[in-house]
Amino acid sequence: MSSIEQNIEQISSQMRMAQQKCGRPMGSVQLLAVSKTKPTQAILEAAVAGQVAFGENYVQEGVDKVAYFSNRHPDLALEWHFIGPIQSNKTRLVAESFAWVHTIDRAKIAQRLNDQRPKDLPPLQVLIQVNTSSEDSKSGACEEQEIFQLAELISSLPNLTLRGLMSIPANVASYDLQLAAFTHLAELKEALAKRFPNLPIDTLSMGMSGDMEAAIEAGSTMVRIGTAIFGARDYKSKPQTK
Repeated sequence: MSSIEQNIEQISSQMRMAQQKCGRPMGSVQLLAVSKTKPTQAILEAAVAGQVAFGENYVQEGVDKVAYFSNRHPDLALEWHFIGPIQSNKTRLVAESFAWVHTIDRAKIAQRLNDQRPKDLPPLQVLIQVNTSSEDSKSGACEEQEIFQLAELISSLPNLTLRGLMSIPANVASYDLQLAAFTHLAELKEALAKRFPNLPIDTLSMGMSGDMEAAIEAGSTMVRIGTAIFGARDYKSKPQTK
């Protein structure tokens, strides 16, 4: 068993324990392996171990990896999520390559992703990013009205399907503070689902290595784990996709 396979099993075990502890059904939380800066060989090891969903933060790096696995390992049928900030001049690449986008935070990006989604692909599954801590250094909608307005727009776009919300809360050690931030996002998701009953709003992308348990207790359906699976990142080296 490779170290990556062992790490996935350890994280999966922690997820099962957290679900059991708070009385949630087994399998109600998906593991998203954050593979940014990691080489294709590491992703392949994770995929062989059974991991299907991968998250990328950098557009060109992610596009290259999607193309590599589509061409070299189509049998794996991996699911690619874009979880980084999106510049308007990069929306076409994201729309053409990814199945999910977690970081829609303004109308312009939503409109461009819709307009540039290839007609032969299914609708892009999208999440609205929420800045739950109102930090200037983080992207995301802050006000409830802003979230609802963006959701209204997305609901009218045929090539996007709104699935829920995503956040990167403040990095705090207190479990109670973590839980409070995640509970707020869960409440916003429920309000969104009530406002738009015809949309499949069923996803909360929240929780990383340091706050995964609090996120699961609050209702996360997708946790984003990177270093705990792949090891420390080297941002100086370019991932190899050949």
